[in-house]
Amino acid sequence: MFSRPARVLGLLTLLLAFAAPGRAQDRAMASADTRRSLTAVETAEPPAIDGILDESIWTRAEPATDFVQADPLEGQPATERTEVRVAFDRDFLYIAARCLDSDPSAVIVNEIRKDFIPREQDAFEVLLDTFLDRRNGFVFSTNAAGARADTQIANEGREVNTNWDAVWWVAARRNAEGWAAEFKIPFKTLRFEGGPGRGWGINFARRIRRKNEVTYWSPVSRAFSIHRASSEGDLRGLPPLDPGRNIRVKPYALDGATRPVGGEVFDNDVSVGLDVKMGVTPSMALDLTVNPDFAQAEADEQQVNLTQFSLFFPEKREFFLENSGIFYFGDIPRNARQPSRFRPPEEDLLLFFSRRIGLTDTGEPMPLYGGVRLTGRAGAYGLGLMTLQGEESGVRPSENYTVARVRRDVLANSDVGAIVVSRDASGSADDFNRVYGLDANFRFFRYFNVNGFAAKSETPGETRNQATGKLAIGWEDSLKRLQASVMHIGAGFRDDLGFVRRTGVLRTFFDWAWMPQPERLRQRGIRQIQPHARVFSYYSPSSDLVSRTGHAGAQITWNSGAIFEYAFEPRTESITTPFRLRPDVAPIRPGRYEWTQHLFIVETDHSRAFSGSLRFTSGGFWSGTQRNVQASLLYRPNSRLVFDAGIQVSDITLEAPAEQFTTTLVNLRSGYAFNTNMFLDSLLQYRTDVRQFSANVRFNLIHRPLSDVFVVYNDQRYPDRNLTAGRAIIVKYTHMFAF
Repeated sequence: MFSRPARVLGLLTLLLAFAAPGRAQDRAMASADTRRSLTAVETAEPPAIDGILDESIWTRAEPATDFVQADPLEGQPATERTEVRVAFDRDFLYIAARCLDSDPSAVIVNEIRKDFIPREQDAFEVLLDTFLDRRNGFVFSTNAAGARADTQIANEGREVNTNWDAVWWVAARRNAEGWAAEFKIPFKTLRFEGGPGRGWGINFARRIRRKNEVTYWSPVSRAFSIHRASSEGDLRGLPPLDPGRNIRVKPYALDGATRPVGGEVFDNDVSVGLDVKMGVTPSMALDLTVNPDFAQAEADEQQVNLTQFSLFFPEKREFFLENSGIFYFGDIPRNARQPSRFRPPEEDLLLFFSRRIGLTDTGEPMPLYGGVRLTGRAGAYGLGLMTLQGEESGVRPSENYTVARVRRDVLANSDVGAIVVSRDASGSADDFNRVYGLDANFRFFRYFNVNGFAAKSETPGETRNQATGKLAIGWEDSLKRLQASVMHIGAGFRDDLGFVRRTGVLRTFFDWAWMPQPERLRQRGIRQIQPHARVFSYYSPSSDLVSRTGHAGAQITWNSGAIFEYAFEPRTESITTPFRLRPDVAPIRPGRYEWTQHLFIVETDHSRAFSGSLRFTSGGFWSGTQRNVQASLLYRPNSRLVFDAGIQVSDITLEAPAEQFTTTLVNLRSGYAFNTNMFLDSLLQYRTDVRQFSANVRFNLIHRPLSDVFVVYNDQRYPDRNLTAGRAIIVKYTHMFAF
């Protein structure tokens, strides 16, 4: 029925023949004989965490030195010296980093807020692989002002959870030689197997931002990041450790007043709830939540939708973010070398998408009684089980949401797994939706990935094809990227707890990029010229073309990190059902449409006080033309204050139907960090098509580790309507008790 998958995968197989030259270098890098090691030293007197490395332990401990560049000159020695030492006592792991710099005044610090962005400033990062499986771990990051960022990684960065939060301390200080940092990480913050003779994996990374230089203690290919745990070194000398009970109890109390748009009175909301986390085993965590509330979650940024499909909004609620990687299913790894503020999600299908729980399609909250989540590892297995029970509302019955995930490590860096996703309405035997899936992820020669999954849904009354499946292969090293995939989604496939963009199609995908960094260009200020091409094609079950989007272009990256990209994008769309681009314009008529659009992207150096981004699309659009501009200006006068102004203008002219309209979306973000534990942030947005203004202001005080005070103010109004503004003010207090 579908005959094109073999053509796509066959073409990529031929292209992979060009990948051979990169293998020998990487095999040498990963050889057990050349893997670096560092010995931790016990201390009887804990060092003061102040960024001043004057304790005797830091002269006795063996230093990790001789960092190696990943960028710009892969494999060459770092241009600035870095020394790292590790110590421990019964309860804590201590790490001291001395970041020497030939020009200390040039060290760049852009922010001090929690979960800062390391790539935009000088930064130092630590990877701890506590199970020594060369796959998973924890990353702790800081900059020269002592900002904190913590990340949980799984499967060497295939899943990266930047919203994971841990109890730990860090302090950093500039000095005449550069800057230095001291970390204090409680052992009970980490998951690990107790007992004697157990080593950990470890690696260190340093970014020297003015040179846009990235270096590692244990070398990592430029294609990857510190998340590549298989490239790590070994940490030795740790004694038999007891992970302890690791029990955390975190109650909350909330008081709020809310008035909907057009309402006359405020509804008071006083509630309490409880979150409990406990270590079932050294590597398994059980989370319990009673009456969860997400009022403090950051507001969504509005988006302009000029497609016939649903928009993708990311998850921002803490309960669903922690350990979320274990539930991720079936995607081929993608390495974001040059992050873009306009990068859209590439997923056509996410088998589990937690925003379907406790939120309507418009983002309105639905109350939950509570839930249970079990996540962690048992030997070679990664396990995840989550179930939550929703409250009954006036329009929906009480519903249960459950997802179960298991994944087994195989070979050196591969895994196979299964997932079950279920939504069941209480009191009804025929109101449910379940999805069952199997997936496999294999990696060979460190750069070659083979990835696939098969899944089937079960929905009462559905007689059409409820199956879906995907097969993908790819090669990605520091010089080239080659990927191809084929995915089939049956017309009857339904996933109430997933994100599915379209059904009844077969999608093929091809992606190619060439990423050389010749020295002669680098000497002239250009880090990389990257020609690339990709194409998404969708076919009906009868092999008719439904949609095709091509992209062929080149991206220039300067030594500063600024980029310019031009791309030529041919489009084909065949629709059988009319749809509206806006409620107030006539629908696009059924038929086949072909057009070409041109894409220009400019991003300046985000490490500077002033930086900006511009994305301009021009050309055809369905039966007419388009001009779409997305622009932003980021201003950081110092490490505490930030202003981020953005505008999107879409000017559309159609011939059939004859329509012309312009939509403008304006947003303004601002933030002030009083210190590394207290922040004030605001988001103001206005859309001209619906004439809607919204504001979200959030104050956050971390009064002790993992304990917060939130004060949130929301405002929503339609200035040209005779309606009272919707407003809410919420005060939430949380307090974490550890045992």
